[in-house]
Formats: sequence, structure tokens, C-alpha cells
Amino acid sequence: MTTASDSLLLKFRPTDSVLGVTRKTVKDMAKRLGVPETQVVHLALARLAEETLPAYEADDGPLTAQQLSAVKAAANKHLPKGKVLSESSLFS
Repeated sequence: MTTASDSLLLKFRPTDSVLGVTRKTVKDMAKRLGVPETQVVHLALARLAEETLPAYEADDGPLTAQQLSAVKAAANKHLPKGKVLSESSLFS
């Protein structure tokens, strides 16, 4: 069941522009896509959300010197040890 807080009144623009479209444009898109007008609005909003909202939560920023030191220490435990047997480069 839809409640008042789940609904949105949409007022169309008198002319098409980068900030909105006319009702005729929405009707034409719905007809072209073979979906109801409401679905056209949902599709447009979903695409806008994908373009404008971050795909992941913001992190806490750069690591502190202490955190970076701890990461390096942990990584050093997993680095190979011993004599280099052969070496190659893509750029030499």
C-alpha cells in the first residue's frame, strides 16, 4: 500500500530543457520504450542516481604515519626473501 510519504507530485516543465521535460516528452518516451510513464520517470531517476551518487561510502581519509608503518610491517612479513635468481623488465 502506498502512503503519502511514498508518493511524489511531479510538475512538468512548459518546455524541454536540461532542467526538465514536458509531459508530451514523457508520453513519447513511454510509448517508445513500451512502458508506463511512471516507469520512464523511475528509469530517469535511477540513471541520474548512478551518475551522481558515490558507489561506496567515503573512507576516513589518508592513513596516519602510525597506520602506514603498521601496514608496511605486516606486508614485509609476506614479501619474498632470498637471492634474486632472474630479473626482467618490459622497459629495458
